[in-house]
Amino acid sequence: MAMPKSRPDEPIRLVPPAEAPVAGPLAGDPGMLGLPSFLAGSVALGLAAIGLLPGATTNAALPILLAAASAGLFLATVWSAVTGQNAAAGIYGIFGGFYLSYAVLLLGLIHGWFGIGLTEIVGTQKLFLITWMVIVTMLVLATLRLPVIFTALFALVDVTLLLNLLAVIQVPASTTLVKAAGWVIMAFSAIGVYLFFNAAWHATGGKALPTGRAILHG
Repeated sequence: MAMPKSRPDEPIRLVPPAEAPVAGPLAGDPGMLGLPSFLAGSVALGLAAIGLLPGATTNAALPILLAAASAGLFLATVWSAVTGQNAAAGIYGIFGGFYLSYAVLLLGLIHGWFGIGLTEIVGTQKLFLITWMVIVTMLVLATLRLPVIFTALFALVDVTLLLNLLAVIQVPASTTLVKAAGWVIMAFSAIGVYLFFNAAWHATGGKALPTGRAILHG
């Protein structure tokens, strides 16, 4: 994930302007790992929600969420932190925490780990979704100084959580809203693909792709 620097051909990083650029063994772009990890979890959840693959359920995404998405995002968090990219570390850590907690929630409900009864499942889902809506909304507002493409991505994640919350509130749960949430997931996944190409093209000697001006300046 990135923020434009003084020249368009320089690496895009989420490094505060006052910090010196990192060189040597601590250099690099954590987005090369963090973005595909984020995409793996997002695409798996999106496909399951849309129902594009007959017989596939959200539970089928658990191996990807645990072994690829959350693990890769936490590794990208550490990578970002050791290179001084504090904003990127926070963002990757937040999404890593979301995917891991979602996977643990599903496993806990399936196997009855947390003593949550059948009548409490809906309330548990509401608590989970509202909590993460608060966190992601905070992330949207706190990163308005980043290029607008990041604001769009985080805002779409927030919309996804809202649609799922509205689906859970209805009795029975609305499959239409769940599918709508799935399509929004695919939309912000497309933004993630663009950001990965941005990172990959620069890492292979190309120029950074445009990511839009920040909503807040100065």
